[in-house]
Amino acid sequence: MSGRLRILPVALIVCALLLPILASAIPPADLDLRIKGVMREQGVPGMAVAIVEEGRTVLAKGYGVVKLGSKQPVDADTIFPIGSVSKAFTSAALAVLVDDGKIDWDDPVIDHLPGFQMYDPWVTREITIRDLLVHRSGLGLGAGDLLFVPRTSRSREDTVYRLRFIKPATSFRSGYAYDNLRYVVAGQLIEAVSGQSWELFVRDRLLKPAGMQHSTTETDVRFDRENRAQPHARVDGKIRGSGKLSVLDERTSVISDSAAPAGGVLSSANDMGRWMEIQLAHGALPSAGEGDPRLFSEKAGIEMWKPQILTPTSVLPQPIAEATSQFSAYALGWGVQEYRGVKLIEHGGAVFGVHTLVVLVPEKNVGFYLQINSEDSVALVGMKYELLDHYLDAPPRDWVGDFAAYKKSRIAGGLEALEATQTEAKRSKPSLPLSGYAGAYVDPWYGPINFAEEKGKLRIDFTLSPGMIGTLEHFQYDTFRTQWDDATIEKAYVTFALDAEGKVRQVTLKSVSPLADFSYDYQDLLLKPAGDNEL
Repeated sequence: MSGRLRILPVALIVCALLLPILASAIPPADLDLRIKGVMREQGVPGMAVAIVEEGRTVLAKGYGVVKLGSKQPVDADTIFPIGSVSKAFTSAALAVLVDDGKIDWDDPVIDHLPGFQMYDPWVTREITIRDLLVHRSGLGLGAGDLLFVPRTSRSREDTVYRLRFIKPATSFRSGYAYDNLRYVVAGQLIEAVSGQSWELFVRDRLLKPAGMQHSTTETDVRFDRENRAQPHARVDGKIRGSGKLSVLDERTSVISDSAAPAGGVLSSANDMGRWMEIQLAHGALPSAGEGDPRLFSEKAGIEMWKPQILTPTSVLPQPIAEATSQFSAYALGWGVQEYRGVKLIEHGGAVFGVHTLVVLVPEKNVGFYLQINSEDSVALVGMKYELLDHYLDAPPRDWVGDFAAYKKSRIAGGLEALEATQTEAKRSKPSLPLSGYAGAYVDPWYGPINFAEEKGKLRIDFTLSPGMIGTLEHFQYDTFRTQWDDATIEKAYVTFALDAEGKVRQVTLKSVSPLADFSYDYQDLLLKPAGDNEL
């Protein structure tokens, strides 16, 4: 969700999976007190935790409440959306099809989806199933996420179709850039090969045989479950993550069906314990499982953990510098990192109002799952390192406090940068009356975006993103700033470029906040007046 990082943004979360937590080392006996203390300090309403040791789940538990103001507790069966942790499920679904002999990891995508196209015809011919999973297609970070963020009325088929209009940022396979849309294609491929939708295939071939009784891929099932976490975020400050915690509309945290293969699984502590048991056993089902003794073959399990492409690493600043990984790569739906000389298999997930983290330590046969129903990811990243230090016999350290300090400095820097842009704005007037900017515009990959003058105001409407409607306030010259009707949506600058006759030639956008989540890829839009060749 991502994509989709959006706060510690979804971008930071993807990087923060490399990062650190609070106070003394955590003896398992004191874990409850530690978690409750972290939740109080960070203002987290609810949290779910599962820990696997030596092939079995030794802890699956919930803490806090499903919603601020509610007395309903989070327990081991409370379901949360797990965001991009779902990518490992899509990868495993493909592994099942590999085991069935229906596909190979290195099959060209067009062998199974003949109508699939990328911007470059050569890439269309060459891109493989493996390429779909490892973020090396040449698209930029989060490219195309506005096709489903914050929500959409598009079908999955239309989302995949739109890929052919997104220009690459780099050459094919030359580098890494996290991207959700490749997993949407993988979901379509699963349907084409199996005859079942991604939702039903994952349900029938992964969740049910794994004994993950409370997990679901289906939106309707989610809302039928009373025991589900509600999303929370700090959205009333100048920068997301800097204000007061509030409950979000629950639909905010729903990954649209069109993008579900990239982030549409919902799960619980009990079920994620089983998932980690299976992962650490390279596909073998827990002894309590029924039917086939394996979910996927050992060969497939090993293959999904193999590093495929190096991911960027940099020295983290103080006070979290010790969390700097000496090695970072992406495998098939998993990140591969190093910490204190030990290999980690992990992935984070973020949807609006809910954050998730899964970490496996194969060398120790240990895994843990952490999830919160808020965007205060300091609690997750901190607890990650505290648990790692416990299992790696490292000295205790206040990682949560260190990460909280890092987040505070990052928010402060973002606010300072934002303030600088406001004070530097030039006193000016728009070149045109508001009616001169109004009209229907089209972006090649997103499609139609409309501007209209209403009651003396200029309004913007992302027509295929329900509720993404707002007013444009003049900023300077021919640049305006969005004030969305839904205040949880990241604001954008909207700049109109005029031709020699004083008519709008094109429109570009960019995020107002320097810390905006990468899924708000406004900068990739290039709107032009709608004409006879609308896409």
